[in-house]
Amino acid sequence: MANVIIGVHGLGNKPSRHLLEYWWKLAMNEGLKKQEFNVRLPEFKLVYWSDLIYNKNQDPEDNDPESPYFIDEKYEKAPANFIVSDYSTRKKVIDFLGRQMNRIFLNDDLTLNYSFISDTIINRYFSDLEVYYSGNITGKDNETHKAKNLIRERLYSRLKKYENYDIMLISHSMGTIIAYDVLSFLAPEIRINTFITIGSPLGLPVVISKIADEYKQRGIIPDRIKTPPGIVKNWYNFSDILDKVAFNYRLSDYYSENDYGVKPIDILVVNNYESDGIRNPHKSFGYLRTPEFSKILYDFILAEKLSFKQKVSRQIIKVTDNIKSFASPGSRKE
Repeated sequence: MANVIIGVHGLGNKPSRHLLEYWWKLAMNEGLKKQEFNVRLPEFKLVYWSDLIYNKNQDPEDNDPESPYFIDEKYEKAPANFIVSDYSTRKKVIDFLGRQMNRIFLNDDLTLNYSFISDTIINRYFSDLEVYYSGNITGKDNETHKAKNLIRERLYSRLKKYENYDIMLISHSMGTIIAYDVLSFLAPEIRINTFITIGSPLGLPVVISKIADEYKQRGIIPDRIKTPPGIVKNWYNFSDILDKVAFNYRLSDYYSENDYGVKPIDILVVNNYESDGIRNPHKSFGYLRTPEFSKILYDFILAEKLSFKQKVSRQIIKVTDNIKSFASPGSRKE
C-alpha cells in the first residue's frame, strides 16, 4: 500500500497553499537530512483552509511590515548557533498548573465552569477559532454555511481521496482541532496509520468542552474524550515547553485509548525556529525538523518499502519494547 502524508495548517492568515506546502516539505527534508536519513518524502498534500476566513493571502513580495499581508515569519533553516536552555523548572510548574486549570475549569461532565472567561480568551487571542466554532462563511455557491462545516470538508474530502493509502496525518495548532473533529465525527471509518499533532491546544479546557458538547449532540455522553476510532497505529503529540498554544501539552491525561489501543504519546521537543533572531517555539517549520519528528517520519517512509515478514518482525520488536518500558519504573515518555 502506498504512503501519503497529509498536513493541516494552523491559525492565522497564510501565504498561498503552494508556497506553504513547499515550506512544509523543506522543513521535513531539512530534518531528515540533519539526521542523515537518506529517504525521499512520499506524496505530500497540505489541506489549506485559511482562504475560507481571509479574503487575500499573505504575500511574500509585500515588504511593508505594517501591511496585513506581510509575512514576518517565512521558512528559514535552523540557526547554526541555537542555544538549548534548561526548562526543567518551567516544566514542573506547567505540569502542575495544567492539571489545576482543567480541574478548575472543567466539570465532571466536561462542561465548562466560568465559560465567559473562556469565551473572552477565544475572542481576544484566537479569532480564527471563534469563527470555527460559531461563525458563518459564504461558500462558492454564494450560500451561507457554518464555518466549521466548510473547513472540515476540506480535510474530509482529502482523506476520502486517499483512504486506500497508508496515511500520516500531520496537524498544527488549530489544525489539530480540525483534524480531531474530522476523524471523530465525519470520517471515523477512515484508517489513519499515524496521527501527529504539533503545537496543539487540544488539552485546553475550552477545546475539551467543545468536543464533549459535540459528542453529546450526537447522543454520546462521554466521561472522557477518546482517541479518534480510525487511528490504527500511533498518535504522537509534539510540544515545546515554551509553546503557549500547547500550554496543556499532556494530551495522554485527557484522551483515552480507542479500540486499537491507541492514545496520545506526548513528546517534548525543542522547536528551534527563529526569524531575525526572535524565537517562535510554536512555528510549524521548527516542529517539522526536530530529531524526534524526523525519526517517526523516517520510520513511516521506510515501512512502505519493508516486506510483510519485516513488518511483522518490526511490530513484534515494538510491542516487546513497549512492554519493557511499561514494566520499568519512571520510564513514561514526556
